[in-house]
Amino acid sequence: MVAGVYRTAAVDGFRLAYDRTGTGPAVVLLHGWPSDRTEYREVVPLLPEADVVVPDLRGFGASDKHAADPTQHYSADAQARSIIGLIEELGLDRPVLCGHDIGSRIALAVVRRRPDLVRAMVLTPPLPGIGERILAPSAHQEFWYLGLHQLPLADELIDGRPEAVRCYLRHFWTHWSGPAFALAEEHLEHLVALYAEPGAFTASIGWYRVGSGGLAKVAAEPVSRPEQRIGVPTTVLWPEHDPLFPVDWSDRLGQFFADLQIQHVDGGHFLPLECPREFAVAVGRRLSSRSS
Repeated sequence: MVAGVYRTAAVDGFRLAYDRTGTGPAVVLLHGWPSDRTEYREVVPLLPEADVVVPDLRGFGASDKHAADPTQHYSADAQARSIIGLIEELGLDRPVLCGHDIGSRIALAVVRRRPDLVRAMVLTPPLPGIGERILAPSAHQEFWYLGLHQLPLADELIDGRPEAVRCYLRHFWTHWSGPAFALAEEHLEHLVALYAEPGAFTASIGWYRVGSGGLAKVAAEPVSRPEQRIGVPTTVLWPEHDPLFPVDWSDRLGQFFADLQIQHVDGGHFLPLECPREFAVAVGRRLSSRSS
């Protein structure tokens, strides 16, 4: 993949950088935090018969990182507007929309606004159904960074400081990954180079400053009535070694998805890099089951 080969038209003043590979039925892959579109570098070659589009989200990678009000420009709905714009601009025919980490929340925001645009989804946590369990003391030990990201102190300590960025990102990539995975040092340095640009770290945590995925918001998430469940066919890949999202938290997914397949995967939080084959197989199954 070559960084920044393509760029979308602006939506709300934000242009997205994206890679596009192959021909065939469309797939859109949405990355998580702290990462960029190269998080799918091992998945894309395993989808040779698909038209695969991998964008950097607003505030990430080579996409625009405007110093803007997070509530207006970095929320799930704002990010979804850019992804909807991408799908429509490229004329993608009901792609399989895939998300990891915050990419999953954004994929859900897309299908809630425009279910007609998406054929199926492949997602990893976080996902609906966690509820009040995220307020348990054990969960607070993992989600401490959400509070830090609300404070100007985070910008002062980390933004524009390469060594601080390196230490901070290394913590998450080491702690959140499964026991059999170690992030390649060259990939860590790639992320450090991106996140250490002045303003880049601050832009990346705009998501959290909106409250997207915050503990109180997740805990208060209402249970969907049957008629409110998401109808887009969905595959959930739930890692068995993710310290953030225990396997037990997958038990309520059926309350939110009408057409659901759940697969537990022997990996940690960063499934696209830890288990690329399993991720690609799940996408391939959704592609092969495409109906008119």
